[in-house]
Amino acid sequence: MIAHIEGRLVEKTPTEVVIDCGGVGYSIHISLHTYSQIGTSEKLRLYTFLQIKEDAHTLFGFIDKIERELFKLLISVSGIGGNTARNILSSIPPKELLQAIAAGDSKTIQAVKGIGVKTAQRVILDLQEKVVKLYNIDEVLPIINNTNADEALSALEVLGFVRKSAEKVVEKIIKADPEASVEVIIKQALKNL
Repeated sequence: MIAHIEGRLVEKTPTEVVIDCGGVGYSIHISLHTYSQIGTSEKLRLYTFLQIKEDAHTLFGFIDKIERELFKLLISVSGIGGNTARNILSSIPPKELLQAIAAGDSKTIQAVKGIGVKTAQRVILDLQEKVVKLYNIDEVLPIINNTNADEALSALEVLGFVRKSAEKVVEKIIKADPEASVEVIIKQALKNL
């Protein structure tokens, strides 16, 4: 496998770059996240993943290792290929995607064009445990599989609160009282938001 490519940036588009490395131009598919992180400097290093299929060898490039690891996890899910994984990483920044998977937030993943309900649920089902273990995401564990917390978060969103700030408040409430009803969670959250 080609772990990374470092060289002179020759071409740059939102979906692809060409890096000249020792006189050979490598065409590398990138996400919009990576595109936004690439500066104007001529020298560039991208972490890569080479996907080999019967009809093509496709090189994907990432600005950091976390994005590459997320890409590998995404393509391990049935029904998600390289281009779909790149589309997901283009739509959701890697850290937000990690949080969404760990928290079981299928709505965030569904917001990506071309991702339906079943695919989003499959991503969460297949990757949630791996993501929580690999990245030591403890702060979302109390909310995972807590339907009362999910319903309360949905209600708070309908009331106009930002999901991220509501999640933090609901998380504290769940830590204090894991058996809290939806009504109790909403009432306490409204006092703290």
